[in-house]
Amino acid sequence: MSSELPGYVLVTPARNEAAFIEKTIASVVAQTVRPLRWIIVSDGSTDATDEIVRKHAAQHEWIELIAMPARAQRDFTGKVKAVNAGRERVAALNYEVIGNLDADVSFDEDYFPFLLRKLADDPQLGLVGTPYQDPLNEPYDYRYVSQEHVTGPCQVFRRACFDQMGGYLPVKGGAIDRIADIAARMHGWKTRTYTEKFYLHHRPTGTAQQGWLKSKFRDGGKDYSVGTSPVWELFRTVYQMTKKPLVVGGLLTGLGYFWSMVRRVQRPVPPEMVQFCRREQMQRLKALFSGRPSPASR
Repeated sequence: MSSELPGYVLVTPARNEAAFIEKTIASVVAQTVRPLRWIIVSDGSTDATDEIVRKHAAQHEWIELIAMPARAQRDFTGKVKAVNAGRERVAALNYEVIGNLDADVSFDEDYFPFLLRKLADDPQLGLVGTPYQDPLNEPYDYRYVSQEHVTGPCQVFRRACFDQMGGYLPVKGGAIDRIADIAARMHGWKTRTYTEKFYLHHRPTGTAQQGWLKSKFRDGGKDYSVGTSPVWELFRTVYQMTKKPLVVGGLLTGLGYFWSMVRRVQRPVPPEMVQFCRREQMQRLKALFSGRPSPASR
């Protein structure tokens, strides 16, 4: 067990986040172990995001703003470009951990030290995080959701893992966090969500670019895009139907998946990732029905 915590950097893509980014900045500034550098990449913001970041960067030399040019279309490739711009800015620094942090979250003062300790204690861990709470969605029930999945608003990578993966895959339709999650394990790294802590996600997940019900339909399409098995999706649909809004949310998720399947939408991930994803899901279903704990919960 290492007694020292690894050095870390943060990258935050932000587009028109003036309503929430002050909460995120306050949380990072309050950390008992601060990052070596925090690059906030404003992805063509047209509100007060840049001004807010500049104000805090003037007070903290380890905070830096990169202002990207405005772009007409908002999609998830912009987030990947922003993360890559941040990575380039910190490339010469001697750090071991890199965190991708959304600009609409907040957490307690020991949040990052907690995750850094997990990475320090297990050199096989490549990606860690915690659950989140948001104003609309119920928290995941980790009896049914694998603790190997680390949600996208805050993903903390070992640098060696993130570099080996090649960073995030620029997928226009989203699911970049899910793809990164699977890719890390495909490269032999462990991934883990630790339920002892949580963070607040101040905007309901998936609603930055679309309505909530529409986001449920698109979630199903994202499931298809990363290679989810039809059998797994059926179980997921039934489970989601027990969550608010009862029945409707789950049905929309299932419809999104099977609509993509019927249309034979081209997946952005390679066939080996589809096979890997489905193999993991079948193992989890067998563990669930046999009453055995999944590998991540042992």
